[in-house]
Amino acid sequence: MPLLLDTCTLWWLSNEKDRTRLSAQAVALLKDFSDDLFVSAISAFELGTKMTKGKLPLATKLTPEEWFREALQTHGVTQVPINFQIAAQSTQLPLIHNDSCDRMIIATAQEYKMKILTPDRLISQYPQADCVW
Repeated sequence: MPLLLDTCTLWWLSNEKDRTRLSAQAVALLKDFSDDLFVSAISAFELGTKMTKGKLPLATKLTPEEWFREALQTHGVTQVPINFQIAAQSTQLPLIHNDSCDRMIIATAQEYKMKILTPDRLISQYPQADCVW
């Protein structure tokens, strides 16, 4: 089954100083599924917003778009676009998690039948989310 990386997983994977935050199982899964790694386009929005607000400092002068493109290329991750089905489905999920980006990630995983690679315990509480970490 393909793996959908949540936003913090992509960030940690792409930043050497944060890579140690990945669990041993997450590192093994990233290797085992190296040809089947995906990320929702909403993660570009979430990361870009945090970068613009200074919550995620970049070590380089890349724009959020350039950083995201480079992260995908470097790690062989494919972006999954958000369609109206995903957007609508995310609004029907229970409000276990107040983060609408995370609900979009859950809906994306449902739409494309993917496991979510995430340390986020709130995402794991959704019965609709098949999470691994």
